[in-house]
Amino acid sequence: MSRIVVFGAAGRGGRRTVAEAVSRGHEVTAVVRDPAKYPDLGKNGVTVAAGDVTDAESIAAVAAGHDAAIVSVYRSDVPADQFYGTVARAMLAGLEKAGVGRMVVLGIGTLLESAPGVRFMDQPEFPRDYMPFNLGRAVELDVLKTTTTSVDWVVVAAPPSPLDNTAPRTGRYQVSGSRLLPYDTGNGPRFDFPYAGNGPYFSFSDLAVALVDEADSPRHHRELVGVSH
Repeated sequence: MSRIVVFGAAGRGGRRTVAEAVSRGHEVTAVVRDPAKYPDLGKNGVTVAAGDVTDAESIAAVAAGHDAAIVSVYRSDVPADQFYGTVARAMLAGLEKAGVGRMVVLGIGTLLESAPGVRFMDQPEFPRDYMPFNLGRAVELDVLKTTTTSVDWVVVAAPPSPLDNTAPRTGRYQVSGSRLLPYDTGNGPRFDFPYAGNGPYFSFSDLAVALVDEADSPRHHRELVGVSH
Protein backbone atom coordinates (compact mmCIF):
# COMPACT_ATOMS: atom_id res chain seq x y z
CA MET A 1 0.00 0.00 0.00
CA SER A 2 1.21 3.50 -0.87
CA ARG A 3 0.13 6.96 0.13
CA ILE A 4 -1.12 8.98 -2.85
CA VAL A 5 -2.16 12.64 -2.79
CA VAL A 6 -4.57 13.76 -5.53
CA PHE A 7 -4.69 17.46 -6.35
CA GLY A 8 -7.90 18.62 -8.01
CA ALA A 9 -9.78 15.71 -6.48
CA ALA A 10 -13.26 17.20 -6.94
CA GLY A 11 -13.17 17.21 -10.74
CA ARG A 12 -14.25 14.37 -13.00
CA GLY A 13 -10.71 13.15 -13.51
CA GLY A 14 -9.80 13.68 -9.88
CA ARG A 15 -12.80 11.80 -8.52
CA ARG A 16 -12.16 8.82 -10.77
CA THR A 17 -8.51 8.85 -9.75
CA VAL A 18 -9.33 8.90 -6.05
CA ALA A 19 -11.74 5.98 -6.51
CA GLU A 20 -9.19 3.99 -8.52
CA ALA A 21 -6.45 4.51 -5.94
CA VAL A 22 -8.77 3.56 -3.08
CA SER A 23 -9.84 0.40 -4.92
CA ARG A 24 -6.21 -0.72 -4.95
CA GLY A 25 -5.86 -0.30 -1.23
CA HIS A 26 -3.88 2.92 -1.26
CA GLU A 27 -4.14 5.54 1.45
CA VAL A 28 -5.47 8.62 -0.37
CA THR A 29 -5.50 12.33 0.41
CA ALA A 30 -7.91 14.31 -1.78
CA VAL A 31 -6.86 17.96 -2.11
CA VAL A 32 -9.38 20.67 -2.99
CA ARG A 33 -9.58 24.42 -2.43
CA ASP A 34 -12.55 24.22 -0.06
CA PRO A 35 -13.20 20.82 1.58
CA ALA A 36 -16.53 22.03 2.99
CA LYS A 37 -17.95 22.03 -0.54
CA TYR A 38 -17.18 18.34 -1.08
CA PRO A 39 -18.25 16.32 1.97
CA ASP A 40 -18.81 13.27 -0.25
CA LEU A 41 -15.10 12.99 -1.00
CA GLY A 42 -14.31 11.84 2.52
CA LYS A 43 -15.59 8.30 2.07
CA ASN A 44 -13.83 4.94 2.11
CA GLY A 45 -11.09 6.28 4.34
CA VAL A 46 -10.15 9.18 2.05
CA THR A 47 -8.64 12.19 3.82
CA VAL A 48 -9.87 15.49 2.38
CA ALA A 49 -7.50 18.43 2.73
CA ALA A 50 -7.40 22.07 1.66
CA GLY A 51 -4.59 23.07 -0.65
CA ASP A 52 -3.55 25.72 -3.15
CA VAL A 53 -1.87 24.29 -6.25
CA THR A 54 -0.34 27.66 -7.07
CA ASP A 55 1.51 27.87 -3.73
CA ALA A 56 4.56 25.69 -3.14
CA GLU A 57 4.33 25.93 0.66
CA SER A 58 0.70 24.79 0.62
CA ILE A 59 1.60 21.90 -1.66
CA ALA A 60 4.52 20.85 0.51
CA ALA A 61 2.39 20.88 3.65
CA VAL A 62 -0.38 18.70 2.26
CA ALA A 63 1.91 16.36 0.30
CA ALA A 64 4.35 15.55 3.09
CA GLY A 65 4.51 11.84 3.88
CA HIS A 66 3.07 10.70 0.55
CA ASP A 67 4.76 8.44 -1.99
CA ALA A 68 3.30 9.99 -5.14
CA ALA A 69 1.14 12.88 -6.30
CA ILE A 70 -1.44 12.93 -9.09
CA VAL A 71 -2.44 16.34 -10.47
CA SER A 72 -5.78 16.90 -12.23
CA VAL A 73 -6.56 20.61 -12.05
CA TYR A 74 -8.57 23.15 -14.04
CA ARG A 75 -9.49 26.80 -13.63
CA SER A 76 -11.72 28.74 -16.00
CA ASP A 77 -11.38 32.09 -14.24
CA VAL A 78 -7.61 32.48 -14.71
CA PRO A 79 -5.74 32.76 -18.04
CA ALA A 80 -4.52 29.27 -18.86
CA ASP A 81 -0.92 30.22 -19.55
CA GLN A 82 -0.72 32.01 -16.22
CA PHE A 83 -2.47 29.26 -14.28
CA TYR A 84 -0.78 26.16 -15.64
CA GLY A 85 2.69 27.65 -15.70
CA THR A 86 2.32 28.74 -12.08
CA VAL A 87 0.94 25.33 -11.07
CA ALA A 88 3.83 23.47 -12.72
CA ARG A 89 6.44 25.56 -10.93
CA ALA A 90 4.65 25.36 -7.58
CA MET A 91 4.04 21.61 -7.81
CA LEU A 92 7.69 20.83 -8.57
CA ALA A 93 8.93 23.08 -5.78
CA GLY A 94 6.35 21.91 -3.26
CA LEU A 95 6.74 18.21 -3.92
CA GLU A 96 10.52 18.45 -3.85
CA LYS A 97 10.34 20.19 -0.47
CA ALA A 98 7.94 17.52 0.81
CA GLY A 99 10.19 14.71 -0.41
CA VAL A 100 7.59 13.32 -2.84
CA GLY A 101 9.56 11.84 -5.70
CA ARG A 102 6.83 10.99 -8.24
CA MET A 103 4.26 13.28 -9.91
CA VAL A 104 1.69 12.18 -12.50
CA VAL A 105 -0.11 15.01 -14.32
CA LEU A 106 -3.34 14.69 -16.27
CA GLY A 107 -2.45 16.45 -19.50
CA ILE A 108 -4.17 17.29 -22.75
CA GLY A 109 -4.11 15.25 -25.96
CA THR A 110 -3.80 18.23 -28.31
CA LEU A 111 -0.11 18.41 -27.37
CA LEU A 112 0.44 14.94 -28.83
CA GLU A 113 1.67 14.65 -32.41
CA SER A 114 -0.72 13.94 -35.26
CA ALA A 115 2.29 13.70 -37.60
CA PRO A 116 6.03 13.64 -36.87
CA GLY A 117 6.91 16.97 -35.29
CA VAL A 118 3.36 18.35 -35.65
CA ARG A 119 1.22 18.69 -32.56
CA PHE A 120 -2.50 18.15 -33.01
CA MET A 121 -3.08 21.78 -31.98
CA ASP A 122 -0.66 23.01 -34.69
CA GLN A 123 -2.77 21.78 -37.61
CA PRO A 124 -4.33 24.61 -39.64
CA GLU A 125 -7.83 23.22 -39.09
CA PHE A 126 -7.53 23.48 -35.32
CA PRO A 127 -10.21 25.90 -33.99
CA ARG A 128 -8.65 29.21 -32.97
CA ASP A 129 -11.06 29.56 -30.06
CA TYR A 130 -9.44 26.56 -28.39
CA MET A 131 -5.91 27.91 -28.76
CA PRO A 132 -5.50 29.96 -25.52
CA PHE A 133 -6.24 27.00 -23.27
CA ASN A 134 -4.03 24.68 -25.27
CA LEU A 135 -1.17 27.18 -25.27
CA GLY A 136 -1.52 27.29 -21.48
CA ARG A 137 -1.05 23.54 -21.28
CA ALA A 138 1.95 23.87 -23.60
CA VAL A 139 3.46 26.36 -21.13
CA GLU A 140 2.92 23.82 -18.34
CA LEU A 141 4.77 21.11 -20.27
CA ASP A 142 7.60 23.48 -21.12
CA VAL A 143 8.03 24.43 -17.45
CA LEU A 144 8.20 20.76 -16.49
CA LYS A 145 10.77 20.00 -19.17
CA THR A 146 13.03 22.96 -18.42
CA THR A 147 12.97 22.98 -14.60
CA THR A 148 15.81 21.28 -12.77
CA THR A 149 14.13 19.09 -10.17
CA SER A 150 14.46 15.82 -8.30
CA VAL A 151 10.76 15.08 -8.91
CA ASP A 152 10.24 12.33 -11.46
CA TRP A 153 7.23 13.57 -13.44
CA VAL A 154 5.11 12.31 -16.31
CA VAL A 155 2.21 13.93 -18.17
CA VAL A 156 -0.48 11.45 -19.26
CA ALA A 157 -2.89 12.61 -21.97
CA ALA A 158 -6.05 11.06 -23.37
CA PRO A 159 -7.15 11.66 -27.00
CA PRO A 160 -8.37 15.24 -27.66
CA SER A 161 -12.03 14.34 -27.58
CA PRO A 162 -14.73 14.47 -24.91
CA LEU A 163 -14.07 11.83 -22.28
CA ASP A 164 -16.90 9.51 -21.28
CA ASN A 165 -17.90 10.23 -17.68
CA THR A 166 -20.34 7.32 -17.37
CA ALA A 167 -18.66 4.36 -19.06
CA PRO A 168 -17.62 1.62 -16.65
CA ARG A 169 -14.01 0.84 -15.91
CA THR A 170 -12.47 -1.79 -18.20
CA GLY A 171 -8.91 -1.47 -16.91
CA ARG A 172 -7.63 -1.62 -20.49
CA TYR A 173 -5.73 1.04 -22.41
CA GLN A 174 -2.78 1.36 -24.73
CA VAL A 175 0.10 3.81 -24.63
CA SER A 176 0.84 5.72 -27.83
CA GLY A 177 3.98 7.54 -26.73
CA SER A 178 4.07 11.12 -28.03
CA ARG A 179 1.84 10.29 -30.99
CA LEU A 180 -1.92 10.23 -31.33
CA LEU A 181 -3.51 7.07 -32.63
CA PRO A 182 -5.85 8.01 -35.50
CA TYR A 183 -9.18 6.31 -35.97
CA ASP A 184 -9.99 4.44 -39.16
CA THR A 185 -13.25 5.07 -41.02
CA GLY A 186 -12.53 2.35 -43.58
CA ASN A 187 -10.83 4.83 -45.90
CA GLY A 188 -7.59 5.04 -44.00
CA PRO A 189 -6.52 6.73 -40.77
CA ARG A 190 -7.53 10.35 -40.24
CA PHE A 191 -8.21 13.03 -37.63
CA ASP A 192 -11.33 15.15 -37.24
CA PHE A 193 -12.08 18.36 -35.33
CA PRO A 194 -12.95 17.76 -32.63
CA TYR A 195 -10.96 14.56 -32.71
CA ALA A 196 -13.38 11.63 -32.89
CA GLY A 197 -11.14 9.06 -31.25
CA ASN A 198 -11.02 5.38 -32.11
CA GLY A 199 -14.61 4.21 -31.80
CA PRO A 200 -16.32 5.06 -28.47
CA TYR A 201 -14.83 7.87 -26.45
CA PHE A 202 -12.12 7.01 -23.97
CA SER A 203 -13.46 7.02 -20.42
CA PHE A 204 -12.46 8.93 -17.30
CA SER A 205 -12.46 5.61 -15.45
CA ASP A 206 -9.83 4.04 -17.71
CA LEU A 207 -7.84 7.26 -17.77
CA ALA A 208 -7.74 7.03 -13.97
CA VAL A 209 -6.35 3.49 -14.30
CA ALA A 210 -3.48 4.84 -16.42
CA LEU A 211 -2.78 7.67 -13.97
CA VAL A 212 -2.66 5.41 -10.93
CA ASP A 213 -0.59 2.84 -12.83
CA GLU A 214 2.07 5.51 -13.39
CA ALA A 215 1.98 6.42 -9.70
CA ASP A 216 2.17 2.76 -8.63
CA SER A 217 4.82 1.51 -11.06
CA PRO A 218 6.42 4.33 -13.06
CA ARG A 219 7.09 3.37 -16.66
CA HIS A 220 7.55 6.80 -18.22
CA HIS A 221 9.79 9.56 -17.00
CA ARG A 222 9.93 13.31 -17.67
CA GLU A 223 7.82 13.08 -20.81
CA LEU A 224 4.35 13.45 -22.29
CA VAL A 225 2.66 10.15 -23.14
CA GLY A 226 -0.68 9.47 -24.75
CA VAL A 227 -3.16 6.79 -23.70
CA SER A 228 -6.20 5.56 -25.59
CA HIS A 229 -8.39 2.52 -26.24
